[in-house]
Amino acid sequence: MQFKRVAVDTSKSVFTIHAVDNDEHPVVRRDLSRSQFQTFFSKLPPTVVVLEATGGSHHWGRLLSSMGHEVKLIPPQYVKPFVKRSKNDRNDAEAISEAASRPNMRFVPLKSAEMQADGIELNSRQILVEQRTALVNSLRGHAAEFGVVAAKGLHRVEKLLEVIEASLDVPPTAKTALAQLGKQIAYLDSQLEEIDRRLVTQQKSHPVAQLLSAVPGIGAISSLTLALQVDPKQFKSGRHFSAWLGLTPKQHSSGGKHRLGGISRAGHERIRQLLVVGAMAVVRHAVNGSKAATSWLLSLLERRPRKLAAVALANKMARIAWAMMMNGEEYRHPARTA
Repeated sequence: MQFKRVAVDTSKSVFTIHAVDNDEHPVVRRDLSRSQFQTFFSKLPPTVVVLEATGGSHHWGRLLSSMGHEVKLIPPQYVKPFVKRSKNDRNDAEAISEAASRPNMRFVPLKSAEMQADGIELNSRQILVEQRTALVNSLRGHAAEFGVVAAKGLHRVEKLLEVIEASLDVPPTAKTALAQLGKQIAYLDSQLEEIDRRLVTQQKSHPVAQLLSAVPGIGAISSLTLALQVDPKQFKSGRHFSAWLGLTPKQHSSGGKHRLGGISRAGHERIRQLLVVGAMAVVRHAVNGSKAATSWLLSLLERRPRKLAAVALANKMARIAWAMMMNGEEYRHPARTA
């Protein structure tokens, strides 16, 4: 049987199929097991298969592509508006098919196994950083219950542990528990240092990451993340890339009146975070005569708060990064202010 399009709602062990004919009428709606899923598509003539870009979707996309099918991945947030009333597997599969039928729908590029493997180290680092932050916050919170406080910063943790150990107000049982948290923080520090060394080595061997690292505010981790996780050909311009990252204002326009709010925070959260943090570092050191102090940035800082200026600079950094990745150009430093 020939279908115009087959939409699949995936899960760990159940796959819901929603196939339509050339008139967009549903002709097959059924659930398949993991083994039945592969058998079903191996017997099917080449057709368009649409999945949500969720966990495991790239694996199934590669498998279906090897069978000759044309695979399209849709971001989940673009599917949600098409779900009718109650949420269930069959309604989700129908919503995926409806979303894919729109002529202006945007799709996620299918990643190879190598591309996914390259990004695992970066994701692992982020997980460990979040775990360390949670442990430090827990340590500080428990210590504060006994009146023990310390200045902010990871480099203050060791001093905090020393104060806890010397304090007479902290019971021995609490000291033992908090010392265990300190050991776990130290272990994560060593793990992160090892990961950072590997990432820096990988960044130095990646030509695109090396180009991007010349941009003020883009360091080794940021440049490697951009190089590994962004395909510049998927965007028409740097403005489209910046909008995809969520660095452009949200609109609340109606009746011909244009109202702009804060940034949308849509798209790739991690890259947006890295760019904003890098921009904050540039803003912090933006003074006359510094390497990153362009006349545009200094003028903006005179008129706007520092955090707002940092977001505007992150937007500009994103557009610069897109142009460099797209054209392979080196970063050109603007003329310094007098």
